[in-house]
Amino acid sequence: MTDLTSPEAVPVLSLRPKDAARALGIGERLLWSKTNAGEIPCVRIGRAVVYPVDLLRDWLAEEAKRKGGGR
Repeated sequence: MTDLTSPEAVPVLSLRPKDAARALGIGERLLWSKTNAGEIPCVRIGRAVVYPVDLLRDWLAEEAKRKGGGR
């Protein structure tokens, strides 16, 4: 039987703002600015804002394609 209290047993589906900003390599202010502008995908659950990991990966890949891979 799997121990559900173990960190390995629970997949990370979303990130809180501080962790999302760190994962993207940007500041929290820029994250909030782009979130409020509708540029970065997020989900609101009640008053909480979370950033689904899969949506962030997809968004980042699309941004890289759209902007020429950062060139």
